[in-house]
Amino acid sequence: MARPAQQITLSDSEKSELLTLSRSQALQYRYVIRAKIILEWSEGKTLDESESSLSVSRPTIVKWRKRFAARRLDGLKDEPRTGKPLIISPETRVRVIELACSKPKEGYSCWSQRRLAEKIGISQSQVHRILKEADLKPHKTEYWCGKSTDPEFEEKLIKIIGLYLSPPENALVLCVDEKTQIQVLERTQPELPLRTGNPKRLTATYKRHGTVSLIAALAVHVGDITAKTIEKNDSEAFLAFLKKLYRMYPNKDLHIIVDNWSAHKHQKVKEWVDKRRRLTLYFTPTYSSWLNQIEIWFRLLTKDVLKDAVWHTKKQLVDQIMTYIKTYNKKRAKPFQWTYTGKPLTI
Repeated sequence: MARPAQQITLSDSEKSELLTLSRSQALQYRYVIRAKIILEWSEGKTLDESESSLSVSRPTIVKWRKRFAARRLDGLKDEPRTGKPLIISPETRVRVIELACSKPKEGYSCWSQRRLAEKIGISQSQVHRILKEADLKPHKTEYWCGKSTDPEFEEKLIKIIGLYLSPPENALVLCVDEKTQIQVLERTQPELPLRTGNPKRLTATYKRHGTVSLIAALAVHVGDITAKTIEKNDSEAFLAFLKKLYRMYPNKDLHIIVDNWSAHKHQKVKEWVDKRRRLTLYFTPTYSSWLNQIEIWFRLLTKDVLKDAVWHTKKQLVDQIMTYIKTYNKKRAKPFQWTYTGKPLTI
């Protein structure tokens, strides 16, 4: 009598990875079938059963079982192919690197591997190999913040950081800014919900229902958010919000940090602020709105609420934002902590 095949035991991480591979619709089929072979093996299926259910040959099943037993997940990868190594001349390498580091013509803003290959007359795989060895990524762009041109940069920076680190007694430090032009988009087809092996899917076509603008204040040392929607993003809306904050905290000295937008420096705003002993405005240096901590919260709002969402009316969006703020203040509000421990960026 034939001896029953030994069953393989998978770790939790291995089983999770194999399940992901077996359900993938993006991977090449050969990787999917290899994952299924191992999963059926772990379930105790015989060679005959796997041969029937997966419609693959017995030698194929035996091969990948042996490879997995010897090298686990790495054993399911293709082995390096034999053959004469491809020779790329130094002149070709230099030409690829030179072109990749230059601005392309004919209306393009950046090089792709395909266009580099066509321009030089080699294969795209050769271009990929050359760029990888030279650690060049012409398709990728990183952004950095240049040096502020504000002659009072250091003075303004020190004041704002001082408020963050050591606020005056009986003071409330608030970061205020506007988030404008939030589009109210309704998709033309129903949303396809998340399911195993597939993310949530939305149609690329949509209907517009206008925009929503928000003005918000972050209480730096508490974490609470105060916000309201505004019809127009102008000095009148900003001044009305300042008056609201002033009424909300009658027994506190308010130190409010804003950026350099013209509405924040309007003459009416300046005249009203000058008459309030309990309120002081601080302006971030030019090109340095990143110093305003409300920008951190706006990023959370975008991630948690605005990204890939669907609304049928402006009211629906406004209600969701206000519900999110209420939930945030109740469950998540706390001061942001500085966690960066690396070296400063040098330019």
